[in-house]
Amino acid sequence: MRTDNRLSRILHVLMHLGESDEPITSDMIGQMLGTNPSLVRRTMGGLREAGIVGSTKGHRGGWLLEKPLTEVSLVEVYAALGEPKLFAMGTSNDTPTCLLEQAANAATQNALEAARMTFLKSLSSQKVSDLIDEKREEIATFQKRREKAQSD
Repeated sequence: MRTDNRLSRILHVLMHLGESDEPITSDMIGQMLGTNPSLVRRTMGGLREAGIVGSTKGHRGGWLLEKPLTEVSLVEVYAALGEPKLFAMGTSNDTPTCLLEQAANAATQNALEAARMTFLKSLSSQKVSDLIDEKREEIATFQKRREKAQSD
């Protein structure tokens, strides 16, 4: 089964938008993610509707943040993506009148719901800016090495 990696990919994009002083085009984002710019526009549309990003048209146009990343929780981004399904696992409906199948379905559904709530709670407790802050020292070291290599 194919995995839905939109959340981590869009968080990646948001962090780049947060670090950029200028809008980033769908083409640039598409190159960064190895995907089609039209797919980028469709995906970013949900973020625009949620007020997380905006877009400008024209020569210097592209995507930009509408809210600081310190105000954007991971759960907001997840919701803006349409709350993609978390699990491939589900319940059976082979014999819906069987009490044993009903018991198995109830146990499975309860466990899945508990896991979903834990996932949402974890996303709610983090802002996108927290992800950058966790890597700030590594980013600075990387940038210094890159600048040094370019000057040599």
